[in-house]
Amino acid sequence: MMWLRLLALMLGASLLTAATEPVLVPEVSQRDIQIQYGFTGAELLLFGAIVYPGGTPPSRESDIVVILKGPPQSIILREKQKIAGIWINAASTEFRSAPGYYAVASSRPIDKIVDKRTAAIYEFGLGNLQLSPAGSIDPAEQRRFLSGLVDLNTREGLYKQQEGSVEILEGVLYQARLSIPASVPTGTYTAETFLVRDGQVLAAAVREIEVRKFGFELFVAVMAEYQPFAYGVSAVLISLALGWLGGVVFRKI
Repeated sequence: MMWLRLLALMLGASLLTAATEPVLVPEVSQRDIQIQYGFTGAELLLFGAIVYPGGTPPSRESDIVVILKGPPQSIILREKQKIAGIWINAASTEFRSAPGYYAVASSRPIDKIVDKRTAAIYEFGLGNLQLSPAGSIDPAEQRRFLSGLVDLNTREGLYKQQEGSVEILEGVLYQARLSIPASVPTGTYTAETFLVRDGQVLAAAVREIEVRKFGFELFVAVMAEYQPFAYGVSAVLISLALGWLGGVVFRKI
């Protein structure tokens, strides 16, 4: 199946050789990721072709940057402080649209590919995420909270930066692998691919990926969101049944 997709990309690329600017023809190994019982994560392959005017790659090297971004969500960050030996909530801030998942892969270190301004415009790298606070906030405090959010999600595997992990073959084909942990939020993800040369973004393309719950996990999620009372009662009844069953088993041992 993967080889058929690659062949289709190459055939499609041959039809675009008359273009005056480079064109990206991207593809992903999965466009629908289902989260069900026993889901431990997935590895996503992002690959494609670079079509140059005339069909001939330039003598100068080009770079590829791939960004996989999860659905935006509102998040409140609270900073804890230890006062009189007790940890309490102190300052807090809310970001209106923080990505639930963010991973960037590049053919070389990002600071070797583009300057700081270009990296900030295209959000190349964890240090260049542009998140909007819900209210007014001191810039220094905003940077501190943003750093805390990135650190927290990095430790949970939801944010990652993989420099030098994109392979470019013969200057025409590229591929990158990104891992998706089991704890990712559901929704529509965007896989953005950028072609960069001499510090300039020459082409960009986007593919969408759906991450959704399936089977019993979907039933639980729907019940928790739309029937919270029934969900709570069911959870209590299941807990009581499991407790009773455990007691019966241990009495027979």
